[in-house]
Amino acid sequence: MKKIFLPLILLNCLLIGACSTAPRNFQEITEQALLQDRRSREAILIDKNIEIEAYSELNSEDDLLNQCHFTITAYNGAVLITGETPNEELKKKIIAIVQVTPNVKLIHDNLTIAYPSDSSSRTNDQLITETVKVALSQIRTMPDFDPAMIKVITENGIVYLMGLVHRDEGTVVINVTRLQPGIKQIITLFEYVD
Repeated sequence: MKKIFLPLILLNCLLIGACSTAPRNFQEITEQALLQDRRSREAILIDKNIEIEAYSELNSEDDLLNQCHFTITAYNGAVLITGETPNEELKKKIIAIVQVTPNVKLIHDNLTIAYPSDSSSRTNDQLITETVKVALSQIRTMPDFDPAMIKVITENGIVYLMGLVHRDEGTVVINVTRLQPGIKQIITLFEYVD
């Protein structure tokens, strides 16, 4: 009985984690992170706070929490909203809540009207994201480029790229991303510094 029970507990933990609509990776900002990012310490903190506050408000709404899957990603005050919602009314509610979050400058609405994606789709998206990040870490043709400057978000096979980049960096990032398997589409949300 114990041999069956432990794997069931582990599977349950994985499934619960896969269904979470919680913010990711809110680590302390280190000097190394600042060297790898063109945003100021203040801008990074503002972006993290945007994500925390947006998730807090969205997750306090039972209808959104129970019927939708959404991801909020902030970069330099621009907010990317991805995921699925079963109807236009809930989509508008998500957008309205995020719009009033302090320090939001711009919203990129990429929510689709559909039932929430399943765990295998989300796992595939995570795999695509990691594949793109590894590929970006192999770029050696640009001396000042650091792949940590690029935020990679994948939703239903669509890869979103965010960051403060030079135009030539953006072009190389797009070309490297394009070569990775499993990608349906690439959407760039770069803010160009030149």
